[in-house]
Amino acid sequence: MLISELAELTSVSARALRHYEDRGLLVPARNSSGYRDYSESDVTRVAQIRMMISAGLGTSVIQRYLDCARTGDHGTYLVMCPDLRAELDALATHLDARQAELRETRRRLSELAVG
Repeated sequence: MLISELAELTSVSARALRHYEDRGLLVPARNSSGYRDYSESDVTRVAQIRMMISAGLGTSVIQRYLDCARTGDHGTYLVMCPDLRAELDALATHLDARQAELRETRRRLSELAVG
C-alpha cells in the first residue's frame, strides 16, 4: 500500500510516517517506481510506535526496543528485558519528579491568590 493509504488506515500523517522511516522505525519496501510500498504488518508496527510514543518514549528509545513490542488481544505491550526495565523506570522517576515540581508550582500559585 502507498503512504497515503497507510496514513489513512492508521490515522497518522504521511509526514509522521516519513519521520518514523527517517528514525529507522519503519522500513518500507520500494516499488519499481521508487514509491514506498507498505504491508499489512506496517499497520501493526505504526500502532506499536504510536502506543510507545503516547507512553512517553522517545523515538531513540523506541528504536532500541521496538522489537520487544507485541500486539495481542488486549493491545500493545512490551516484552521486558533488564535494559528496557531500566529505561522505563528512569522515565517513571523523571515523571514523578516533574509531577512534584508541578505540585509545588501549584501550591505557590495558590499562595499568591490568597494574598
